[in-house]
Amino acid sequence: MLIVQKYGGTSVGDLERIRNVANRVAKTAKEGNDIVVVVSAMSGETNKLLGYAEYLSDHPKREEVDMLLSSGERVTAALLSIALNEMGLAAESMSGRRAGIVTDKVHTKARIEHIDPTPMQRAITEGKIVVVAGFQGVNEQGRVTTLGRGGSDLSAVAVAGALEADLCEIYTDVDGIYTTDPRIEPKARKLEKISYDEMLELASLGAKVLQNRSVELAKKLNVNLVTRSSFSDAEGTLITKEENIMEQPLVSGIALDKNQARVSMRGVADRPGIASDMFNRLAENNVNIDMIIQTVGHDGATNLGFTVPKTELGDAKTVVEGFISDKEVDEAEYDENICKVSIVGVGMKSHTGVAAKAFATMAQENINIMMISTSEIKVSMVIDEKYAELAVRALHNAYELDK
Repeated sequence: MLIVQKYGGTSVGDLERIRNVANRVAKTAKEGNDIVVVVSAMSGETNKLLGYAEYLSDHPKREEVDMLLSSGERVTAALLSIALNEMGLAAESMSGRRAGIVTDKVHTKARIEHIDPTPMQRAITEGKIVVVAGFQGVNEQGRVTTLGRGGSDLSAVAVAGALEADLCEIYTDVDGIYTTDPRIEPKARKLEKISYDEMLELASLGAKVLQNRSVELAKKLNVNLVTRSSFSDAEGTLITKEENIMEQPLVSGIALDKNQARVSMRGVADRPGIASDMFNRLAENNVNIDMIIQTVGHDGATNLGFTVPKTELGDAKTVVEGFISDKEVDEAEYDENICKVSIVGVGMKSHTGVAAKAFATMAQENINIMMISTSEIKVSMVIDEKYAELAVRALHNAYELDK
């Protein structure tokens, strides 16, 4: 088998942990597998390098920031290769450039355009373990670029796709995907398998194990993804195509997102294009809209509400107050004491009554639902933040996710 393994910052946080990673890689190699390892910078290293740049300049050039930050992953790759060679295993470290990772021109948050896997394939053919510096690539002009948050996961998935690897293992400090956050519900169960679409929903709804972009890329490239812990030998969770999961559960998981705020407007002018004008203005101010609800008022005017990340409420408020000043909205209220709780499962596509059970569960706990949004495989509810953990536990129990 050809396996791509990715180790995050905590997994390579110091020299002893790098040696532990080398032992794990060696074990996989001795089982007869070809291996490509993708590594992050040692934990804290990226922030330290950013601090250096910000000490010297309030607005450092992004091209230079990329050149600086990419060094963190190269250090880890070289150290891991040194450790593997010391153990008698042939290993070769590669920067993103050497590994053939070509990106667009956007510095500090580049997107991978294509990979020329020839150098990696040549090294694998020579019997070497390839260690790739994650989070980075090179643009068509030959400048170093970095991929933004979660970039090493992206590197690993893209490399696995380019090499047509049998498996891509993402090693972190957690041992898989759980039915919900075990810190909230101790009876949460680790999932053996989950579909790309379910994982995408859980990731976008607040589950922090994997970034959306890496799951999207895995789906696009048809890469079997496993997330597991670098600190234990426990089996992880396989993220794969829906058809590879024999028994598709009704509900796979419960997600909770506390980074939510609600904007409620009353007396929105009854004219064609008002919603378009408002949401275009919000987009221009980089405000991400999540759930939207519209109702008709008594006097012909409409009431309009939507949710945004708490961190973007200030920008949303500025836009809405502008419409109030222009007499296109009568008044608005802003509520930061809310959260979004969601149920996710591909089984919803073929079963009725899933949403009804969620609403009934909320009613039994006397939890008022402020907003509802649904998709084929998801039901999201906005509720008062003080009921967040109660709602998660009640829903987890209602759908018997501990069994």
